[in-house]
Amino acid sequence: MNPLSRTTSCLRTALHGSRALTWLSALMAALLVVSVVGLVVDGRTVGGQPAWLKPAKFAVSFAVYGLTLAWLIGHLRRGRRVARWSAYVIVVTGVLEVGIIVFQAARGRASHYNEATPLDEALWQIMGPTIMVLWVATVVLAVLLWRDGMPDRASTWAVRLGMVLLLLGLLQGFTMVVPTAEQLALDEQGVQTLMGAHAVGVADGGPGMPLTGWSTTGGDLRIGHFVGMHGLQALLLFVMALPALVADVVRRTRLVFVFAFAYAGLLALVTWQALRGRPLFAPDGLTLLVAAGLAAATVVGAVFAWRSPRPVSG
Repeated sequence: MNPLSRTTSCLRTALHGSRALTWLSALMAALLVVSVVGLVVDGRTVGGQPAWLKPAKFAVSFAVYGLTLAWLIGHLRRGRRVARWSAYVIVVTGVLEVGIIVFQAARGRASHYNEATPLDEALWQIMGPTIMVLWVATVVLAVLLWRDGMPDRASTWAVRLGMVLLLLGLLQGFTMVVPTAEQLALDEQGVQTLMGAHAVGVADGGPGMPLTGWSTTGGDLRIGHFVGMHGLQALLLFVMALPALVADVVRRTRLVFVFAFAYAGLLALVTWQALRGRPLFAPDGLTLLVAAGLAAATVVGAVFAWRSPRPVSG
């Protein structure tokens, strides 16, 4: 099957699984175009970053998120009605969440952690419960996908473990809403300030990486949030590439477990690094030592996974 046919087939499966989530992805793709235009013509900044950078990033993330879940729902054999209702919940909460981000970007205001005015605070207070409802709806889909599985063992475990990583990545976003000691002190003095932060060891709004905006001078909790949220796509791409390299399904299943372990280790590593206030590309010796240990454990796991196949339950 050529790439065009494969893409068309995936889109058909996604539409069959959930038209709502597929249309959500299309809407987010359109928003990405609008955001890119905004980045070009609107020179305003919010928190030290271009005003339209956050809508662009969320558009990409939700487009991938929605299309992946729609495609997976298309493989369900049971529970499709529940899955589709969960999809509707995800669409409504996703549109509301991103809609607030876009609205605040258009106003030149911060969408996250912003309690500076009654309107800013009201919008921020809406976002927290909204994303929690989205997380619960994703849990429902995770349970259905875990139970039903995919056509083969390797793909089944890739989806199961990928959904766990996705849920952990979503949950990590809540670590960023905890106010810092400095913010609490300013709030007690009646000084308007943001309540929550993604940077650790430095103030939000400092120097950041191109495209992502991740801090280059301190830790950044958005890195682990991103890595976890897209663990599902990483595992799916990995398991899709495996048949061309590994014929035996037992070996493929073992390698999926090894990859998932390595990816979870990476998630833990970048989160730990951020919590210690270290920039992603300026790791200290301890971070490098742990990374080397993770790499060695992954290699050892891959070697054992390649040994003579045995039956794998699942």
